[in-house]
Amino acid sequence: MGDSTLPRRPEVDALVFDWGGVLTVSVPEFVGAWLHAEAIDREVYGRIMRDWLGRDALPGNPVFRLETGELTVAEFERLLAAELITTSGAKIDQNGLLKRMFGGATPDPAMVELVRTARAAGLHTALLSNSWGEGYPGDLLLELFDTIVISGRIGLRKPDERIYRHTLERIGVPAGRAVFFDDAPVNVEAAQAVGMHAFRHTGADATRAHLATLGVNL
Repeated sequence: MGDSTLPRRPEVDALVFDWGGVLTVSVPEFVGAWLHAEAIDREVYGRIMRDWLGRDALPGNPVFRLETGELTVAEFERLLAAELITTSGAKIDQNGLLKRMFGGATPDPAMVELVRTARAAGLHTALLSNSWGEGYPGDLLLELFDTIVISGRIGLRKPDERIYRHTLERIGVPAGRAVFFDDAPVNVEAAQAVGMHAFRHTGADATRAHLATLGVNL
């Protein structure tokens, strides 16, 4: 007879995380701060992001091309600045636009600690991020992750199933032994479609609870 008090053996070997909005504070928080600081019309910005990033976004739009490395940051900044409108009538400075947009995307201490604990416990930790430039904190990424997959470096982006399969190959585990967290439902659904455990991230406590259902207690 087994001892029912023994902890469950984890059902996964690898944890895969998005960056912006998962390992950082929420996207609405840091983007909202930038919109406010530069007096950018929120309705116009929202329409652009729906057109470029929504479920019905056309392939080949500027966000897709940026995230796969086909557009440089400077080229994307020029295209975005041309579309944005300020409530003050001021012109948007295209130079350094993404750096300013992501200026408030600071790491979430609770999530940093969760990933640090997972790696120390022997779980394989991986980053799977759609890149808007290379503004990642390099030293922190090296500390937290065994495997780093960034879309612009490989020419693939979420939710293309090929980037999930590429990540699993890099990690060296089958899909069913990996769990993925992202703040975008479409990316979560794509991970589930390739056989990964996948959950929408809403905060460290909820992510920890999802992991506990798979026998991973952090």
